[in-house]
Amino acid sequence: KPQTGGAVANLGKGDEDELFTIMLVTCYSEGDESIRGTCDSLCMTNFSDSRKLLFIVADGIIKGSGNDRTTPDICVDLIEQEEAFTDPQPCSYLAVAAGSKQHNMAKVYCGYYRVGERRTPAMVVVKCGTPDEQDAAKPGNRGKRDSQMILMNFFSRVLFNDRMAPLDYDLFRKVHHLMGVTPDIFEIVLMVDADTKVHDESLRLLVNCMNNDQLIMGLCGETKIANKRDSWVTAIQVFEYYISHHLSKAFESVFGGVTCLPGCFCMYRLKARKGDDWVPILTKPEICQEYSQNVVKTLHEKNLLLLGEDRFLTTLMLRNFPSRKMMFMPQATCKTLVPDEFKVLLSQRRRWINSTVHNLMELVLVRNLCGTFCLSMQFSIFLDLVGTVALPVAIVLTYILIVRACMTTYNSVSAYLPLGMLIMVLFLPGILILITTRKWVYVLWMFVYLLALPVWNLVLPTYAYWHFDDFSWGETRKVHGEGKDTGHGDADGTFDAASVPLKRWEDYERKRLRSIRRKERKDADDASSYQMPMVDDSANAGLLKNSVEDSMYYESHPGYSFLGDAATNSAEGSSHTLGHYQHGQPAQQFELQSYPTMNSNSVYAHDADPYGAGYEYAQQPGGSYEDYPQQAAYGYADQQQPGQAPPRQRPGGPRDFQ
Repeated sequence: KPQTGGAVANLGKGDEDELFTIMLVTCYSEGDESIRGTCDSLCMTNFSDSRKLLFIVADGIIKGSGNDRTTPDICVDLIEQEEAFTDPQPCSYLAVAAGSKQHNMAKVYCGYYRVGERRTPAMVVVKCGTPDEQDAAKPGNRGKRDSQMILMNFFSRVLFNDRMAPLDYDLFRKVHHLMGVTPDIFEIVLMVDADTKVHDESLRLLVNCMNNDQLIMGLCGETKIANKRDSWVTAIQVFEYYISHHLSKAFESVFGGVTCLPGCFCMYRLKARKGDDWVPILTKPEICQEYSQNVVKTLHEKNLLLLGEDRFLTTLMLRNFPSRKMMFMPQATCKTLVPDEFKVLLSQRRRWINSTVHNLMELVLVRNLCGTFCLSMQFSIFLDLVGTVALPVAIVLTYILIVRACMTTYNSVSAYLPLGMLIMVLFLPGILILITTRKWVYVLWMFVYLLALPVWNLVLPTYAYWHFDDFSWGETRKVHGEGKDTGHGDADGTFDAASVPLKRWEDYERKRLRSIRRKERKDADDASSYQMPMVDDSANAGLLKNSVEDSMYYESHPGYSFLGDAATNSAEGSSHTLGHYQHGQPAQQFELQSYPTMNSNSVYAHDADPYGAGYEYAQQPGGSYEDYPQQAAYGYADQQQPGQAPPRQRPGGPRDFQ
């Protein structure tokens, strides 16, 4: 089982059916009111605070148009920071970018988000950039896909015990500090944009769907418009949003293959249980590798990766897991802000339409989707692709049909057929709404939508196809003082792989313990006699409790190690916990012992390999196993143990293990 302890006692216990969920909020240039409203709605959901973690990512040091502060300042001010981590240092990681921008740095703030009496664990990741780009226009900015990959790569490396970047190790420690459990216990991620407000029951409804059907790998709810009466631009989008969910996504959900989970409100499964083991879903290495592709050269790749990352992630999931389900749940609702100016709507739909065409071209080649021949999901995707491309032609032919119907002399029943079919096609959605939901207000919004039909079927598609080679976000997200946006696909400089060290979690712990011991020896040299105080600050530091009281330390105070405290090892444990065990024996726990007085008479308990004789089995992404020396005993005893060789004198105090 995953390791537990620490701060979880302060949050209470959640229900057994509440899966551990991380709520990802990606921010770019939104204001304080928008971000705060999103975080308030997530924290007020009917879900235990001990089972959810608010994870905010600020995409660069950016000041949005009309804001008086930068986005990172707004996000950090929202949480009550923990005293142990008030001044985080920038940590390197591999970013989704080309050239020298592959090296990026981020700060991790952790604390709690308060709304009334609710107190939700929260983390803010600020992508601050490298020292060389601090004078740039948007230091640290790498795009929304990079913000998502920070989370996906982190959980993938934790699940497989793979090599971590410094940012991953920092996230590991702080997630455990806040939640009291190791990160591998998380199963669900809810992705929400910073201008979206989630309904109170939505999170529980989505998690219950995941909990009841292990084959569901992705879910979305209904997205409603919060500013529907702001302008004529928002008014024409109300019915379009409604039918895109209750007709398109509801139909695709019958086949279990919703082709686009909207990035503003969707849920993915990080891993799924299969018997006594786990199967990676969103954390599958193939998905992480392809979604983080940074070399995009062709027109097709740029439309997939630079414009519609949300739809492309759905495409990757369906392509890698065609037998699993992508579903739509209409009872889970949220509200979002839509463009209220036509130039912003034009820019947004240009990205969406071009991304839709290229993603449908990818999905139409997937053969293992649900159904057969004309009753298959593959055939439905083909019709959707043809219909999207032919939208301008269809609306022109529609108006030609209307003109000819007005000029026709009706002297037989057959003369009425074209006009009757046209009326049926235009008003059938309204009839279905009356039959299924009886919401008369949407019939009124339907007439507004029909009046704007030339905009939806002619102006927007034609503009999008004419700008097939425009990969910028245009007017969608404006930044203070920014010129024309060129996207994130351009290379700049040469990337130095040595700038981002990748090491296993155990290696980071050994390095940290060595630095602690060096400091201890240095302090010991200043005093003739020194005994390390035994302090148990594990609850405050958020680190794992040892089996012996008053025997552990952490980085900001005297030293502590996670090593040897897991109940199972990473390969045979169902959750792949970062644990250790003695080869051929039950799992053991190792305590950190107090150091002896540092003087010329100090002795070693034994002169064996400081790692011990056991082995650790770590599962690799490919499924193979490798043997590593087990880090068994990091403390040194001040007396000889039974059955050991006589101690040997060594001047100068304990040595560092290599």
